[in-house]
Order: sequence, then C-alpha cells, then structure tokens
Amino acid sequence: MADHNEVAYTTADGNDYEAHEQTYEGFIMLVKYGTVAVVIIVALMGYFLT
Repeated sequence: MADHNEVAYTTADGNDYEAHEQTYEGFIMLVKYGTVAVVIIVALMGYFLT
C-alpha cells in the first residue's frame, strides 16, 4: 500500500483558494437570503390566503 501522509489538496498545483473562498461565500449568501425569502413568502401566503 502507498503511504498517504500528505493531504493531496495541499500539494496540488493550480489551487486557487481565493476563488474558492469567494465562491463559498457567495453560496452561503445565496442560501441565507434564499431561506429568508422563502420564509417571507410562506408567511405572506399564510396571512393573505387564510
């Protein structure tokens, strides 16, 4: 068996951590505001459709 002491992503060439972090932050922002929007829509539907 091969010896796997080093983690592959830390030694791989061409990793762009800044772009990765920007993408992750954008995804988190999308999920956060998307969740808030859905909660508001459901609350408004509950108020106006009952």
